[in-house]
Amino acid sequence: MQLAEKTGILQTLITDYERDKLRLHAEMVIRFAQGLEVTTDELLGVNGPKKSNEGTRSLRLLRRTKKIEELPPGQQKALLKTIDTFLKGAER
Repeated sequence: MQLAEKTGILQTLITDYERDKLRLHAEMVIRFAQGLEVTTDELLGVNGPKKSNEGTRSLRLLRRTKKIEELPPGQQKALLKTIDTFLKGAER
């Protein structure tokens, strides 16, 4: 929802881009990159993410990461603890 507000694009259109129902064109790449506060190269996976060497992240993951960063510290800690527990279970 925040990306839609930041870019001025309807949420349904953003969902269609995420699901590969629509092809990104240059203007949309720029608007998404600005809304997510990443470079166009990062968004397209050209040079990898700025803060991680773990490969490229999807647009959906970038949006969710941004939302997590905006949570209060206590909620961030609780959410990350849940994610860590899930990941430990996946390692088995």
